[in-house]
Amino acid sequence: MDPMLAEPSQWQQFIEGFELFRDPLLCALLAGGVLGFLSVYVVLRRMVFVSAAVAQSAGLGVALAFYMGIHLGFEVEPVIGATALALLATMLLMMDPTRLRLTRESLLGLAYALSGGAAVLVGDRIAQESHDIQGILFGTAVLVTPEQLRTVAIASILVMVIHLWWYRGITFASFDRIGALVQGLPVRLLDGVLMVSIGVMVGVCARALGALPVFAFSTLSAIAALMLDLRLPWTFFVATLAGIVSGVGGYMFAYFFDFPVGGSQTVVAAMLVGLAMGARALIQLARRAR
Repeated sequence: MDPMLAEPSQWQQFIEGFELFRDPLLCALLAGGVLGFLSVYVVLRRMVFVSAAVAQSAGLGVALAFYMGIHLGFEVEPVIGATALALLATMLLMMDPTRLRLTRESLLGLAYALSGGAAVLVGDRIAQESHDIQGILFGTAVLVTPEQLRTVAIASILVMVIHLWWYRGITFASFDRIGALVQGLPVRLLDGVLMVSIGVMVGVCARALGALPVFAFSTLSAIAALMLDLRLPWTFFVATLAGIVSGVGGYMFAYFFDFPVGGSQTVVAAMLVGLAMGARALIQLARRAR
């Protein structure tokens, strides 16, 4: 057979159509990296379900934006809806739940269940956008628009600049609150910066990539890094790297094996946790053998 007539391999097709895949890959890289960085705070401060509830609220925000445009004639950009609901959920979860005679876990469960159920109900009334709703909730979308990439890039740069600039203050306030108060640090302000950062990144990235992979990036990345028992700066670095590998590697896996993107990114993030567990076991065995 003439080699010129042979069908190109998947890799060749990927290279030839790279301009089509460039934006989603860059978006996955930025979102995975920044959410991976923030995941260290999420996990060490036991805010895993905060991340889940905020991601679910972002999905509801997108659904409401579509609903308002279709049924109320009021155009709202889905990314604005996602970010607004994510920030609203973040602010509500920062409140003292004892005022409502609830535990924090009860408030988190209520926020997660209510936003998830409401997103499904609203999505049922906008059948023409049902594919977009599925993409937002589970990350089934293959492509991202230039506007979505631009929004994720701007949010990522702003969040990372703030967190690298205030790194010592935010980590001190997050992991030694009493010591930070004694030193006179504005703990509530630093807490607010952290929570708003999480809310903004989750909202923006959920619109572009989906709530499921966003939740994975913002939790599993840190779990993988923490398995290695590294110093805190290296933990942040490894978690950031794990988020990048999950985002980009998951997208590549989805492309070459024809799987949904969000599910692939989530599974890759979980596989990295498994690899980290294996590496930790090997390190412990090596130490015992000495």
